[in-house]
Amino acid sequence: MKYIIYKLPASITQLPAKNYLFLGKFMKKMSLVYEKEIQVTREHIDANNHVNNVQYVKWVEEIAGEHWDFVKHKIDFPNDIWMLLDHHIQYKKQVYLNDTITIKTYPKAPEGIRQPRKVEFYCNDQLVVDSLTLWVFIDKETQKIK
Repeated sequence: MKYIIYKLPASITQLPAKNYLFLGKFMKKMSLVYEKEIQVTREHIDANNHVNNVQYVKWVEEIAGEHWDFVKHKIDFPNDIWMLLDHHIQYKKQVYLNDTITIKTYPKAPEGIRQPRKVEFYCNDQLVVDSLTLWVFIDKETQKIK
């Protein structure tokens, strides 16, 4: 797997800090695009000979966790956790055995206590799956929303 990190466009990273509420304390530190490549293997394929839709959902959660693991040491709350509240996914094209998928994820501007996250899947430079998830930040000890 290949990992690439780069900054988001200025339009996202230069939002006023007051719009971030609590998340403003570390949103700018997490304002990165996290990217990796995956080679599609037999285990990702379903009975229709394309990547199983459930596999994309697994990858969405996996890359969000990897991105958090990559940046959490930069904030004051590295032991706290993100909990998934809502998930929307749109399948645009099929992906097959031995294809290479590039997965990109990045946080969007917070919506109150909710943190939207985009996850985009590309194959041959074409968007094949698009996902938007909503997360909340949880205090690991109290199990309450931060």
